[in-house]
This record gives sequence, C-alpha cells and structure tokens, in this order.
Amino acid sequence: MRNSACSGRWSLLSGAVALSLLAGPALAADPAPQGPVPQSDLLNAELWMQRSVEYKANSLAVYALGRIQLDKALAEKSWTAATEQTGNYQDLPPAVVLDLDETAMDNSAYQAGLVTTNGEFSSKTWDAWVKAEKATAVPGAVEFTQYAESKGVKVFYVTNRNADQEEPTRRNAQALGFPMGGNVDTFLMSKEKPDWGSAKGTRRAYIAKEYRIVLLFGDNFGDFSDAYNGSEADRLKAFEAAKEHFGRDWLMLANPGYGSFESAPFGHNFKLSADEKRARKIGALEPWVAPAQ
Repeated sequence: MRNSACSGRWSLLSGAVALSLLAGPALAADPAPQGPVPQSDLLNAELWMQRSVEYKANSLAVYALGRIQLDKALAEKSWTAATEQTGNYQDLPPAVVLDLDETAMDNSAYQAGLVTTNGEFSSKTWDAWVKAEKATAVPGAVEFTQYAESKGVKVFYVTNRNADQEEPTRRNAQALGFPMGGNVDTFLMSKEKPDWGSAKGTRRAYIAKEYRIVLLFGDNFGDFSDAYNGSEADRLKAFEAAKEHFGRDWLMLANPGYGSFESAPFGHNFKLSADEKRARKIGALEPWVAPAQ
C-alpha cells in the first residue's frame, strides 16, 4: 500500500506546480523610480484611454448606439444630423461624418509619449506621429463604418489634420480597415480649401450639398457645432440649445486628454505658460473641501 501521508503531500505539491505553470512566470517587482518621475497633467487621462476596460466599453457602447440610430435614420427620409443641411435633402444619398482623432483613430501612444518624456504637444512632433502611421482604431469604429458602408451609406472623415498630412492619414486608415470612399474624396482635411479652417461647419456644409448627413461622431463639441471655441458660459449656452441631438444623431466619444473643454478655462490662450493655464483650470473647478479636524 502507498503511504497515504506521502501521497497527500505529493498531490499538494503537484497541484501547486500545476497552478504555478498555469499562472505563468512570476512577475518581477516594479523597479524603483530612477530620478524624478514626470509630473504630467495627461497621466490619468492617457492611463484611462490606453489601459482601462471602461474606455473600451464606453467606445463600444457609442458605436453600438450608432448602428441602432443609423437604421432609424435610413428609415426616415426627413432625418438629418447637420444644422448645415438645407433645401430638399430628403432624397439625397445618406452619409455619416466622423472626426478622426480620438473618435475613429486612437493616438494615445503619442499622448503617452508626452507623459513619459514630460513633454508638451507641438506641431513638429505631431507631424512626425502622423507620418509614422501608428494610430490604432478606437474600439468599435471600424466595425461601425463597415456596417454603414454595407448599408449604402458614404462614410466621411472631417479632421483637423492638415492637408499635407492626408496621404499618411489615408494609408493609416486603410491599414486599419476603414472604408476609403471609392472615387469620392471622403477625407476632408483642415486647410484643404481656403475656407476649411479648424471650425468644421464649412466642411459639413460641403458634404450636405450632395448627401443627407444622418449621424455625426466626435470627441469634441467642435465636431458638431462651430460654437465650441467660446467661453465656458458660451459653450454651455450652445450645448443647451443643441442637447436634443446628443444620443440621437450626434454621438460623442469620451476624450479626457485634450480638447476645447480644457482650453476654455484659460480662454484658449495657448501663449500662457503651463503654470498659468493650470492655475486657470484649477480656478474653474467647484470644489468641496473637508472641514479641518
């Protein structure tokens, strides 16, 4: 007869070995910081966008709602998402309009690089990022645009990337699987035409001449309205006037990293120092402070 105590110990040891194999190699302890740790206002935002399941869930939910609303819009000829839509648009072919950055394409690697190097956004480093063609897809975006295309809906991308960044942007988008528009130029870049500045209303109006715009997607108020760049009070007033659109034909992606929300407290004056901008943003908060003990 096998010794039962020895057999039991062997069974426990075998189980422990099996569990350790299933668990994989042991993780090394996190290294101690070497020198000063970068202090970046972007840290939590980029950690959320790169690593959190909540970000992925949020994006998937927006694009799932997009499918539902798209089907409703296609069934209702009077439906339009664009305030620039005029005239007899009901029989125009349908289109959806997406912003690119942080709406369809994820640039969090560029933003994370600013965190780890304690750097700031610059047109030079941004241009290098765009031309590296390393952006990934926002969760749900490719699948939604492919679904829209399968329904006969033209997919336009209205982006504030510059006209000279169009070709690398196209290659990046195509590699990710986004619909490319066939023989129609569906990538409408900033400065591609003289009146195509950072405000997007002229580009939406351009699309609306030939298409019925049924849905707008963005991560910034400016992807829906040209009233995005005012004071906080002006932005709130414009939002209140347009809020019935949100969740119906205007679908907003979450982007805590950058946008007109964070520049409004300092009046969009990017000439201010980092400390001046930070002080004005802190001043815009409505805090509750625990009473002293």
